[in-house]
Amino acid sequence: MAVPRGGNGLVDEEDVDGENALFEENGIDSDADLDVPPHLRDLAAAVQTGDVVGLRSALDVLDGSVDEPLEDGDTALHLASLYGHLSCVQLLLERGANVEVKDEDGAIPLHDACAGGFVEIVQLIINRASGPDCVKRMLETVDVEGDTPLHHAARGEHEDVVRFLLASGASPRMTNSYGKTPGELADSNTEAKRILEAAMSC
Repeated sequence: MAVPRGGNGLVDEEDVDGENALFEENGIDSDADLDVPPHLRDLAAAVQTGDVVGLRSALDVLDGSVDEPLEDGDTALHLASLYGHLSCVQLLLERGANVEVKDEDGAIPLHDACAGGFVEIVQLIINRASGPDCVKRMLETVDVEGDTPLHHAARGEHEDVVRFLLASGASPRMTNSYGKTPGELADSNTEAKRILEAAMSC
């Protein structure tokens, strides 16, 4: 969308506010949208809003890889996992999205799903992994701060996700770049903390 300009050739503040309001009405961050390559904007908008019909349409005409970064190195699968849109995650996986693709911070979609506490998405991603080695790699993948998906789940105190990750083989003993185990990131007297402490004693 072209930004209207005033008589002096400069962008009018009111016009910019009006354009931002249009983006916001559609549930899209205008600044982020401008960072997304034009041919991927429909894809980005669909995964951010959870529009599975729009996502299917965007994927049908996609000229390129489903794993192409949309913004900040995040792929469509990262964003769908981050926002908790299960149906979008399912469709992206059906269309061949890579569960091990990393964003610019080294995080995989599983990190995002764990941070949000979206246990069904976490289960789906783990279950779609291509064998035990892939599951192990995902559970041990660390982001720029050395956090595993279990660190993210612990920080958010998402006990259902913590339980599932531990049952899938995640280690409660891995430390991040600050020397912290997942259990040390959960607040005291929380179920997540108790689960992780019990796992450490096994």
